[in-house]
Amino acid sequence: MGTSRPVVFRAALTTLAAALAGTLLVPPAATAAPGRDEPRPHPVREGGGRDTGAARAPASATGAALAVRSPAPARTGGYPRETVLDVPPENSADKSLKLGLAPYHALAPRLNALQRLGDRVSVEVAGRSAGGHELYLVTVTAPESAARSREQDRMRELIGNDPARAAKDRRIKDTYKTPVFINNNIHGNEWEGTDAALKLVEELARAKDARTASLLARNRIMLNITANPDGRIAGTRANAAGFDLNRDFVTATQPETRAIRRIAVDRQPAVMLDLHGYVNGTLIEPTTPPHGENYEYDLFLKNAYANALGMEAAVNGLGYTAGKDGVRPAVIPFRDEKEGWDDWPPVFTPQYMPFQGAVASHTIEFPMTVNNSAYTTLPVEELRRRAAINTDIAGAAMRATLEYTDTHRASVIADQIETFRRGAAGEAQRPVSEETVPGVPGIGPEDVYTTRFPRAYVIPAGGGQRSAPAAARLVDHLVANDVRVGQARRAFTLEGRAYPAGSYVVDMHQPKRGMANVILADGRDISADVSTMYDISGWSLGLLWGATVERAERRAPGVPVRAVHAASAAGFVAPRGDLALRLDDPKELAAVNSLLAQGVRVRRAADGSAVVPGSARDAARVLAERLGVRFEAAARRGVADMHRTRVAAAVTSGELSALREMGFAVEPVSTAVLNAGFDWSRADALFVSTGLDHAALTPAARAAFEASRVPVVGLGERGAAFNASARLLEVTAVTGNGDANGVVRVANAGGAITGGAPAHTFVYTPGWFTALGAGVRVEQSYASGNPLVSGHWRAAEDGAGGPSDAAGRPSVVSGAAPSGAPVVLFGTEPLFRAHPKGVFAQIGRALLAH
Repeated sequence: MGTSRPVVFRAALTTLAAALAGTLLVPPAATAAPGRDEPRPHPVREGGGRDTGAARAPASATGAALAVRSPAPARTGGYPRETVLDVPPENSADKSLKLGLAPYHALAPRLNALQRLGDRVSVEVAGRSAGGHELYLVTVTAPESAARSREQDRMRELIGNDPARAAKDRRIKDTYKTPVFINNNIHGNEWEGTDAALKLVEELARAKDARTASLLARNRIMLNITANPDGRIAGTRANAAGFDLNRDFVTATQPETRAIRRIAVDRQPAVMLDLHGYVNGTLIEPTTPPHGENYEYDLFLKNAYANALGMEAAVNGLGYTAGKDGVRPAVIPFRDEKEGWDDWPPVFTPQYMPFQGAVASHTIEFPMTVNNSAYTTLPVEELRRRAAINTDIAGAAMRATLEYTDTHRASVIADQIETFRRGAAGEAQRPVSEETVPGVPGIGPEDVYTTRFPRAYVIPAGGGQRSAPAAARLVDHLVANDVRVGQARRAFTLEGRAYPAGSYVVDMHQPKRGMANVILADGRDISADVSTMYDISGWSLGLLWGATVERAERRAPGVPVRAVHAASAAGFVAPRGDLALRLDDPKELAAVNSLLAQGVRVRRAADGSAVVPGSARDAARVLAERLGVRFEAAARRGVADMHRTRVAAAVTSGELSALREMGFAVEPVSTAVLNAGFDWSRADALFVSTGLDHAALTPAARAAFEASRVPVVGLGERGAAFNASARLLEVTAVTGNGDANGVVRVANAGGAITGGAPAHTFVYTPGWFTALGAGVRVEQSYASGNPLVSGHWRAAEDGAGGPSDAAGRPSVVSGAAPSGAPVVLFGTEPLFRAHPKGVFAQIGRALLAH
């Protein structure tokens, strides 16, 4: 494995099977591969469903994930661009070592050496992980002068900004280098893409043949060597902050995800691979229905399916078999599965990339499991045999993709340009069919997913805006995703609604309209379309991030706008008197927690907002500038003092991150922590979502909790179970379909917890409450009729647990435990994966309401 060989681009790649066959200590499973007409097992839902893993991330990792870092300035020189990487200390605990794979500490010296091999390899530091490790982006291409690189940049920008002109530009057709992006190891314990990438880089650097020289003259090959170094080192799926990075698009809460987004925006890949494990046989997307409705799916399917066939041939051509090696033939879900492996949500890297111009992007799942229980139970020799096979298969997929891209370079670039051109022209999508995508078999009505784009979205300014910090955050997020946003220079009226000057306008006649719509649209109820989904089915930053967003079917005529590169400053402090802070947004919660930590006496008003004394105006000014929050003149008095809340939290990583984003001091706890003798004097409230079972507490731990009399906030099934076992609130918790998830309509009662809350929230395994005892207050209920706006929520096989059962039922309730301590129970998911930021405040208010 240490020797290099010339790169081979045809399907029949060199196989390691013969060399490995005589060295096996554990024989491979002699499982026959299913035929094309035989039923296959349902796709593995690793990481799907409601998050249940208890958070363990230190505050430093959460802080690194939440920090906003400006991207590094773009280099304007040519290629190669040598970067001498700092070499981290050797780490004998790196989990890669057991598999015979490259540990993280070996990557920098190896990349330094590869840059010295010739003039084809360049390395840049694309960012840092939540755990502080550098992210290495390698570009392999033929040498370019600075002038040639600037010309390539000009062509790329023309494609993305003026695709109609780009389509006519002869220089682009003749000389533009196709950008190919290969993303590796985004799940830290799915290792082998990194090692295949290193081998590929070395092969391309050393090869002397004309075919390789031609490939590198016509293409730029970019490889994110490891997208998740934290997980690679620790042998975990998640990063150091506990996040599954391949569920973080398009929220982009983590630095690793934001680095990939920056690569997508700046480099505009036309073809993309994301390397994963472990599904046997090797899984090669495109996917089963439903397909993302905001894509130009006809252009995407044309290229993705053709490239998948080439990868399939290359992988199968390696010669591994089920009987000899335990390796089944490769599988293309679009062709071989009916449902369950879809490309509907934009939370996965390959499902995000089409919005940035990829006309083929694929998840590749290696076949041979080496993580989780296999890692700890199998002999080292068997693990290394499997890892070598996976590395070989990853390399075959990479080389086949380069072959496809190079062979079809002109049409791939033309299709990327056409994707952007349709958006800029405001043209309707082309539904897929055998006529629109010739050569792709089996296209049927079940594959047709399109949407009708509005003419514009408006994010109002001033009094028409529900939350100033939320609007600013949403605008900045749109801009970060390369969506064009304008700001009106004067007041205007559109479709009978009046908007003040300063309102933001997203004109949907723009190249990346799909990106804009996937962020801002309400989404779609697909419950009737398929019986099962791989992961979440509904999302809407327009409904769930707390900003007011209004859809318009026509553009306001004659309204002058200026291009927005960042949202206007939203912070404000009234010049006199006491101050009011609304507490509808996580930044407003962070501000009030900061004031409380500084010893400022803050009082809660009847609607749940905060009243800050005028004497704290200087502190308020600092927070207004830093967080973009508005301290208005107080129109009402406070009814009760607010107190700093230290939270003992049995929560997921996403929930932990959201709590810390709101400024709470959080100490993760669990059943084991409480049984070991937790000091309740360190906590002012308990938040229970996962990892804490009251019934499993020792008598001493139960007694200590009861004596603490701390307020309790419970979330979901585990929170409801804790409540029942501890006999806190007299309610009956009902759980809906376990796979149901999405955006739902709710009715808020107002007051301390849901005052000012939006009319939508997020659910996963939705819950509600019945048989409410005396003194239990309904804070929020599901809307009547069908509360689901977008997502997938069916009744169970027995007809129960569907949205009609939840309609009108309480989704959030509050009351007092027998001890007198406040208790709030949520059947919704206000902190899900740190995503629905506009409803974070419901949890924050509940924790402060004591």
